[in-house]
Amino acid sequence: MLGSYRAELLKLRKRSAVWVLFGAGLILSLIFGYLLPYLGYATGDQNPQTTGVPRDAILAGMLPARVIDNTIGGYPIFAGALALVLGAIVIGGEYTWGTLKTIFTQRPGRASILGAQFLGLATMIALWVLGIFTACALCSIGIAAAEGGSMSWPGITDILQGLAGGWLVLMTWCLAGAALAVAFRNVALPIGLGVVWILGIETLLAGVVNSLLPDLKFLSNALPGANAGSLVFAVTGMATGDAPPGVRDAVDGGRALATLLAYCLIFAGVAAWTTRRRDVS
Repeated sequence: MLGSYRAELLKLRKRSAVWVLFGAGLILSLIFGYLLPYLGYATGDQNPQTTGVPRDAILAGMLPARVIDNTIGGYPIFAGALALVLGAIVIGGEYTWGTLKTIFTQRPGRASILGAQFLGLATMIALWVLGIFTACALCSIGIAAAEGGSMSWPGITDILQGLAGGWLVLMTWCLAGAALAVAFRNVALPIGLGVVWILGIETLLAGVVNSLLPDLKFLSNALPGANAGSLVFAVTGMATGDAPPGVRDAVDGGRALATLLAYCLIFAGVAAWTTRRRDVS
């Protein structure tokens, strides 16, 4: 598997779509975490979006103390959708290109190949998280220096906990995309279904359950998006009013962690079972 893992890393490193998706996630994090808030801070009372919000509160949200909030706040929905697309194109691309049959004729078995692909995706997701964190940290330092804000940082434990939680959220969605790609043996349909689920269907279901069917709230709270948002809410400790879309305290952090780990095992297990049992042509 080690050789297959190195091959997967080489493919991921040279694939432009991987870096386009990473760039999209990075730009979204910087726009919503720093650019738009800073414009609101700079314009002050002239901006209707910040009416009634103290300028000090706007500035505090961009300082190093809130770097984890700005790094992983968009992971449950926006970056999660990009991670799902990553999993779908990496696994589904082998089917659309017809390269999977050639790979399986070589020495590694199907389980080893798929395991190496998952490890490669896990490594790439970790690089995404670290890259976005680094960019957010630099923006926080720049704003704090320019505006005379505090340079205090979260504790190292809080930072590691936040980054690990963000990685798990993205990995869950990435494996969901991979499982859909194996099930449908292509790229387009898994991306369409997955993105529509993340951006629309799950949010709609949660709204319907909360307003019309409160007795079914336990089903809504078992969905991956609800647990992803709850895990981010738990590790950041942000206030409910400051939470970005998709981040909410639907369940406690421990339950969210266990549920996302279970989803990762389920998605990986379904993909592995399907790959072993079904013809790849």
